Amino acid sequence: MSLGLLMMALCVGVATWGFRFGPTKIDLSSLPSDGWLARFLASTGPAAIATLFVASILPMIHGFGGLNLPLSIGIASVLGSYAVSRSVVMATLAGAFAYGVVFWIVARLGLS
Repeated sequence: MSLGLLMMALCVGVATWGFRFGPTKIDLSSLPSDGWLARFLASTGPAAIATLFVASILPMIHGFGGLNLPLSIGIASVLGSYAVSRSVVMATLAGAFAYGVVFWIVARLGLS
């Protein structure tokens, strides 16, 4: 591994940690709720989920020529759970659980 790659990974890791840890320790109660910083912080969660979704789905679509069964069931679980509960946390957990169960079943039956 090159030193440049290691330094980049370290910088990204520190920035990610700071980005997640900082808002939990900073008193944001004095900020206006309709200010740019409040809107920015409120949008980071959905933006992170969308980024992770795109980053994880592109190799699967490219590698398999289309959506595979565990991915399709996981996406359907996320959308269905969110439609019912309106909770990003529950939708994420439902999607991960459904993907894992279907992946296990497909691997166990040798369908992959």
